[in-house]
Amino acid sequence: MTRIASCLDSARKEGRKALVAYIVNGDPYPQATLPTMHAMVAAGVDIIELGVPFSDPMAEGPTIQLGHERSLEHGTSLHSSFELVKRFRETNTDTPVVLMGYANPIERMGYANAAKAAAESGVDGYLTVDLPPEEAANFDKELKAVDLNNIFLVAPTTTEARSREILELASGFVYYVSLKGVTGAGHLDTQEVNAKVAGLRAMADTPICVGFGIKDAESAKAVTAQADGAVVGSLLVNRMGELADAEPDEVASAVAELLKPIRTGLDEL
Repeated sequence: MTRIASCLDSARKEGRKALVAYIVNGDPYPQATLPTMHAMVAAGVDIIELGVPFSDPMAEGPTIQLGHERSLEHGTSLHSSFELVKRFRETNTDTPVVLMGYANPIERMGYANAAKAAAESGVDGYLTVDLPPEEAANFDKELKAVDLNNIFLVAPTTTEARSREILELASGFVYYVSLKGVTGAGHLDTQEVNAKVAGLRAMADTPICVGFGIKDAESAKAVTAQADGAVVGSLLVNRMGELADAEPDEVASAVAELLKPIRTGLDEL
C-alpha cells in the first residue's frame, strides 16, 4: 500500500476527513517552503500538494499564477522540488507529498527519469494537470514501476463515461474540481458537488478529495459530506504572497494559522 493509500485508508477507518493543502515550491522564496511544509503537518494537514512552478499554469487563477511567478523568479524547478522533498523526508517519513504541476517539465526530463527521481526523493505521486488519461499511459507505466500514484482531476463537466475511464486509471485519490473555472474561483454549489461526488463514489471505491473554491472551515465541511477530503490552495498561496518580505518562520506560522480552523471544522463532521 502506498503512503497516500495508507493515509486515506487510516482517515476513513478513523471516521475523519483528510485535509490536503497546496503550496507552490519556492513561493514566496525558496527558504520559506520547507518550514511551511512542516508547519502544515503540525496544523493537521494529511497530504501536501507541492506545486511545481510553470510559466503557463493554465488551470490556475490569478492567485496561484502569481505564486508560480514568484517561485520562477528564484529558479525553482522540478529538480529543486525533488531536492526539497528529500530534505523534508529527513524528519518526516509519514506525510504523503504529491507533486502538482504540468507535463512540459516531466516530458523534458523523460517519464522514466521523472518517476525514478521522484521515488528516490520521497515523492508519493504526481498530479499532472494537462496530461489527460488518453495520453497518460506511458507515464502511468513508469509511475507504477516505482510504486507512485497517478492522480487525476475530474471536473463538473466530465461525462460519466470519461469519469469511469479516469477512475480506472487513477490511484491514490481522484481530485474532484468543485466548480467550473480556475483555482480560487467562487460560486461554490455544495449540493451539486456532493451529488457529483456521490455519483463518482458509486462507480469506484477510489478516494475522492474536493478542491477549488474552498476558503474556510464551513466550505471545507460542506464539500466533504460525500468526499474523503478537502483540498485548500489559493487561500494559502495568497497569504504567502502577502508575506514575501517576512522571515521563513513567520510565513510558516501564518499558513498554519489558516489551516488550524479548517482542520477543526473537518474534525467536527
